[in-house]
Amino acid sequence: MQSVLTLITPDETPLTSGIVGDVRAALNALGAETATPDWLAPQKAADIGFEHLSQDQADAAARQVIGTQPVDVIAQAAEGRKKFLLLADMDSTIVTSETLDDLAAHVGLKDRISAITARAMNGELDFEAALRERVGMLSGLSVDALETAWQAVELSKGAEVLVRTMAAHDATCVLVSGGFKYFTSRVAQRCGFHEDLSNDLIISAGKLTGAVTEPILDKNTKLQTLTARASGLGLSLSQTLSVGDGANDLPMLGAAGLGVAYRGKPSVRAEAPARLDHADLTGLLYAQGYRIAEFVG
Repeated sequence: MQSVLTLITPDETPLTSGIVGDVRAALNALGAETATPDWLAPQKAADIGFEHLSQDQADAAARQVIGTQPVDVIAQAAEGRKKFLLLADMDSTIVTSETLDDLAAHVGLKDRISAITARAMNGELDFEAALRERVGMLSGLSVDALETAWQAVELSKGAEVLVRTMAAHDATCVLVSGGFKYFTSRVAQRCGFHEDLSNDLIISAGKLTGAVTEPILDKNTKLQTLTARASGLGLSLSQTLSVGDGANDLPMLGAAGLGVAYRGKPSVRAEAPARLDHADLTGLLYAQGYRIAEFVG
């Protein structure tokens, strides 16, 4: 089959054979030739191979059948679906929170800074200007707050399994974030990323100065990192996977062979090539055709 449509659900919602059968019937009704569903994980993820129908049409038909049920849909070419370079955003993607907002809680400014973060991640504000404004509000904060904030950081469900499984299958995994090195270095080590790239807070006399090192890592840097790492590894962009939630992730999502908005902001969900709104990050493995028995960690 030339194309494949993958259905994925969160753990708390079983993927039933009825839903899978209804989606397959909907594709057939549009003139597709479909294969027998291939279950990648019982009650969790299934592939439906198809041809004679565009991927966009298959995606739309599946979503119409699913309606409001918490089922993610990813339609793509069947050939080359396993990727060998992963670029992942950190905040609200690999980890559950925005680490800059967590720091802001230590100076009583979390609500104010979180509001700016939300607008920047939805593409309503210039990322660089918003980053400088928010970091400026932290001037004078003790470096001890960094460790306190780190202790509260939680990995998103499936993050470590995603990275360690892809790494075990010869993929290079890079964490690329508009956040800060203090956090990305620790998250990268915890998950098994090969490399982490991020911004760096300037510290003097044990306190944050309210500034960051230049140049600021932004959406263009993320895109450039994707293309440079792919080239360096001898990969085409079609062999790459990128994932993120914010507007500054959109260029790398659009350029990757599979670009996925994970719990994306509204503007990002509308523009990203694919999205995971319900399943955890292991959904990115199912989207590549991995079976649950192949998962690592």
